Amino acid sequence: MEQVKVALITGALSGIGKTTAELFANKGYKVVISGRRQSAGEEFEAQLQKINPQVRYKNADMSNEDEIKALIDFTVAEFGSLDIAINAAGLEGIQQSITEVTQENIQSVFNTNVFGVALAMKYEIAAMLLAKRGSVVNVSSVAGHTGMPNSGIYAASKYAVEGLTQSAALEVAAHGIRVNAVAPGPVETPMLDRFVGNDSNAKNAFIQSLPAQKASTTEEIAKTILFIADGGVETMIGQIITVDSGYTA
Repeated sequence: MEQVKVALITGALSGIGKTTAELFANKGYKVVISGRRQSAGEEFEAQLQKINPQVRYKNADMSNEDEIKALIDFTVAEFGSLDIAINAAGLEGIQQSITEVTQENIQSVFNTNVFGVALAMKYEIAAMLLAKRGSVVNVSSVAGHTGMPNSGIYAASKYAVEGLTQSAALEVAAHGIRVNAVAPGPVETPMLDRFVGNDSNAKNAFIQSLPAQKASTTEEIAKTILFIADGGVETMIGQIITVDSGYTA
């Protein structure tokens, strides 16, 4: 009988991370979810446990190394291993032109999007190396391979995520561990609304400019993450899988 795999999902209290957590829980994985809002996390844990009792919540700030390490330690202690890690925690920061960017905004975005992903992989992969197997999926963005006016700091952080993804993939591929990323384009989330200044007309115009004339759903991105993480394609290594309604085509 095949052993049930253990999946860790950061940034699991909203957007893509939340939908991904719901999908993995529904598929019967042992799931650890994390976020920075204790009460919301416990509420989400209780909700998911109604369909899968093997779900646990652990509060963690992905800009804090001690909390990141404690999260991975908790996962292994709770379920005995770490098979799949989804690093979905991220911030878009404040939209600013390059002549207006502030140190505070740069540090805030990079502390979660880059520092957090790098240190998450540090401890996730260390746990996976013990078992000589595992799969890591980082959540990047189309902003990780194309410029975005007034969002240069966010774009730079996602370029960094993709560089980290491919570099780590090369380091651990021979050890049975795969590292990949998904790069969503516009997704129907509050983040998209913030990107267009909560202007419904601007949002509709942007979506209509896409080749598919529709934004992705969080369910579509979650399904892509599940496939990358555990779809049986063992030679998918160091890839950035783009789901963007044709935006970058």
